[in-house]
Amino acid sequence: MTTKREEVLSALHTILLGIGGGVTVHRNEVLPERIPAAGLLILRDGTPGEAEVTLSPLRYHWQHRAEVEVFVRGQSNLELAFDVLAETVGQAVAADRTLGGLCDWIETDAPEPADLAVEGAPTIKAAVLILTLHYTSTDPLA
Repeated sequence: MTTKREEVLSALHTILLGIGGGVTVHRNEVLPERIPAAGLLILRDGTPGEAEVTLSPLRYHWQHRAEVEVFVRGQSNLELAFDVLAETVGQAVAADRTLGGLCDWIETDAPEPADLAVEGAPTIKAAVLILTLHYTSTDPLA
C-alpha cells in the first residue's frame, strides 16, 4: 500500500517528467558529474513538517516542503535558459495544482539562482525551487 505522501510526491515527479524538451529529471539522486545540455531537475522529497490535526474525523493536514533543484550549464544566454526552465516547472505545476485531486494545493516560491563556477568547465546556474504541497492524510505515517 502506498502512503498519501508517496502518492503526492510520485504525482509531482510524474508532472516534472512530462516537461520534456530533453530536460533530465531525477528524484532524490546525487548530482551527476555532467549537467545535460537541456538542463537537469532533481526532485528532493523534502519534509512534511508538523501537521495540523483535526478531530472527528481524525485528519492530519500537511504543508510538505519539497524541493526541485534546477541546473543549466554553459549556454550562450545562461540567464535566459535558466529562467525558461524555471518557468517551465512553474507552468507544469500551475497546470495541475491539485495533482489530479491528490493534493489540496501546491504553492511555489520564487527561485534564488546562483552561478556555480567549476574550474575548466562552463558556468552552471542553479537554484532550489521550494514547492509547498498541501494535503491531508488519515494517519501521521500514511
